[in-house]
Amino acid sequence: MDESILAQLRRIRERYNELTDEMGRPDVAASFEQLNQLAKERSDIQLIVTLLDEYESVTAAVEDARALLGEEDPEMRALAEAEAASAEERLAALDSQLMRELLPKDPRDARNVIMEIRAGAGGEEAAIFAGDLYRMYVRYAERRGWKTEILSVSESEKNGFKEVVFEIRGDGAYSRLKYESGVHRVQRVPETEAQGRIHTSTATVAVLPEAEEVDIDVDEKDLRVDIFHSSGAGGQNVNKVATAVRITHLPTNIVVVCQDERSQLKNRIKAMTVLRSRLLDMEQQKQDAELSAVRRSQVGSGDRSEKIRTYNYPQDRITDHRVGLTVHNIPDRMDGNIDDVVDAVATADEAERLQASVA
Repeated sequence: MDESILAQLRRIRERYNELTDEMGRPDVAASFEQLNQLAKERSDIQLIVTLLDEYESVTAAVEDARALLGEEDPEMRALAEAEAASAEERLAALDSQLMRELLPKDPRDARNVIMEIRAGAGGEEAAIFAGDLYRMYVRYAERRGWKTEILSVSESEKNGFKEVVFEIRGDGAYSRLKYESGVHRVQRVPETEAQGRIHTSTATVAVLPEAEEVDIDVDEKDLRVDIFHSSGAGGQNVNKVATAVRITHLPTNIVVVCQDERSQLKNRIKAMTVLRSRLLDMEQQKQDAELSAVRRSQVGSGDRSEKIRTYNYPQDRITDHRVGLTVHNIPDRMDGNIDDVVDAVATADEAERLQASVA
């Protein structure tokens, strides 16, 4: 590990010890607010201190083991070689973990997610693919114990979606799904294709961290709210009371429609949730654009015009173009088993940020 990074880690440990001393002072202990603030700062760096202590201990063990490599006794030398190899392996793991802990944390990572999937090029087949992606993410959420709820949906004729907006609630949802934003491409023979020709279709995925009211202040004067009858299949399914809500944010011309609830109030609450998340995302993209002159991460850019992944059914192959990863068994992946794909992209982004942090 570079000496400058070690010095930085040791300064963090010094601060940790200072915080421990401050928390023990009678005047601080009497102030709940001050004590809570110090405890939070101390907790945030506690893992770094624990890892640094182990790193230094294992470094000493490596040096001790190496000192014994010159022993004439073959058994002692073999033992020293085994201990050195084991300690060096642990040292490398600690090095990587410490570097990750030094990376700035994304404050949005723990948030719930609003996902928007829209059919792109390819007509009805694109809508079917959008439906496939929706079910893939819902099953992925189920595998991780997260909850999902549809906020808005526009169905196509053949069990697909022209557009579907849904919420995923669960710890760390945004940290896992934020890399899914972009254009997803499918290559396969559509069910409607009589000649058996392979078609290429696309769907766009947008992943937005759920906004809180404190994040985005929406002025009621900036909103136009329209109430209308929900669309349905006819007969008893047609809602006889106008409950569907369309909210237009006049300054940005963002339009959100929610009509899945029978209550006008519930539809309005859902629509405002989506609107706030879109406005927060717009603000975040503006900030990212300002930073891009300094550094632009291809993996973490979330550029929705970027083709990020291809699902090739004839070859049973999924390729993530950002990291050059290829995996197989599409049916299993579409059933929500995509952890290895998500991990590969997250690891690549982490490696790039690590490189940038030490450059």
